[in-house]
Amino acid sequence: MQFETIAAQAAHHIDETTGAVAPPIYLSTTFERDPDGEYSRGFVYSRVDNPNRRALEQCLALLEGGETGSAEAAAFASGSAATAVVFQALAPGDHVIAPDDCYHGTSKMLREVFAPWGLQTSFVDMTDVDSVRQAVQPNTRLIWVETPSNPLLKITDITRMAEIAKSAGAVCACDNTWASPMLQRPFELGADLVVHSTTKYLSGHEDVTGGAVVCREDSALFQRVRLIQNLCGAVPSPFDCWLTLRGIRTLPARMPTHSANAGRLARFLQDHPRVSAVHYPGLPDHPGQDIAAKQMSDFGGMLSFQVVGGRDAAMAVAARVRLFVRATSLGGTQSLIEHRASIEGPDTPTPDALLRVSVGLENVDDLLADLAQALG
Repeated sequence: MQFETIAAQAAHHIDETTGAVAPPIYLSTTFERDPDGEYSRGFVYSRVDNPNRRALEQCLALLEGGETGSAEAAAFASGSAATAVVFQALAPGDHVIAPDDCYHGTSKMLREVFAPWGLQTSFVDMTDVDSVRQAVQPNTRLIWVETPSNPLLKITDITRMAEIAKSAGAVCACDNTWASPMLQRPFELGADLVVHSTTKYLSGHEDVTGGAVVCREDSALFQRVRLIQNLCGAVPSPFDCWLTLRGIRTLPARMPTHSANAGRLARFLQDHPRVSAVHYPGLPDHPGQDIAAKQMSDFGGMLSFQVVGGRDAAMAVAARVRLFVRATSLGGTQSLIEHRASIEGPDTPTPDALLRVSVGLENVDDLLADLAQALG
């Protein structure tokens, strides 16, 4: 089956009792045992497994892994929980290589939660392959890739990172949230793990929080992920799983519009006199454009730009928008804009003049008109 068919129908079953086409939501926290004490229907307790979560995990495994049947997925209550469980699956004293430009929650997690726990991290420019090679240590166990990066949309060559990880005896994990499995296929490029904030493009409607870890094939590391999911319990509710799966059904229809709209906005901003820089891999002069064109089928719905005049000028532009919503997050139907540095805090490396934009599904001419009047 092609990707669109997998998204539309994977893990879908007609309800045997009623014939309902839309799947029911199984809110039960516990499940009946057989007279002999067994659980022949496959469910014991909803923290361990639930019909809605199982359907979501099966769909996610197929979306990222294709129809080989070897991929495994574990769903979590947030993207941060999914990220954390990958680091938890390592051991104190292990070493991680992570990008210097990545979601600030990931870098803070590594610095403030896992460093005291004993996990070592080197933050490097992953657009520089030699820098990554030089960062490898005897105890390197994980290379964490985020591409396109947040918020500067740097592009990392997933294949090269996977090769370095393999030669070091480490795992290559790719945060595929911004691209989605529709636009980027990390497993086909050599990655071992894929992580998502399903809150974003997979759910797609700004109404549910979730995350997922997908492994190319069952492994000792993924068994650790599954163990932590079970014992620590940061799992999504049945309704959250149901909403996420419903969002996935329209992913192939949404992503082309997100990408097309973002491309138009990026080209407009690039020519605007009040904009000093535009970060979007679909632009010909983007430093990662060649790699992005090879490993992505389109360039996505995220962009960022820097306003001439610094922080105050950027904040003024954000204050003047009428159609864009000033809000954190991304990947939904509505276009969002935010001043990232003020969200990330005083230690952020994000430029003070930068505005991050999640381009939605509105008519692109309306979005262009709104940005034009906000920029003045």
